[in-house]
Amino acid sequence: MNSEHAEKTSFWRSPIGLVLCGFLAIAALFVVLEHRAHLLGLWPLLFLLVCGGMHFFMHRGHGGHGAHGRDGQLPINKRGADER
Repeated sequence: MNSEHAEKTSFWRSPIGLVLCGFLAIAALFVVLEHRAHLLGLWPLLFLLVCGGMHFFMHRGHGGHGAHGRDGQLPINKRGADER
């Protein structure tokens, strides 16, 4: 066999990586089961944080609220029918 052309697998596909993934999954399950009361009390706060974060990051995709023309007018395709 030619060891120079051996395929290199990623860490997560190796036996050690799979064991680590299994260990982390079991540890996460135990943390959730043991601290369920604490986690359920945080849902309203987490919901508000996620909504605020989505609002903040989603406005970055289209330039925020500053899509006005140079003279302070909205572009023609953004004006309402009564402003034309």
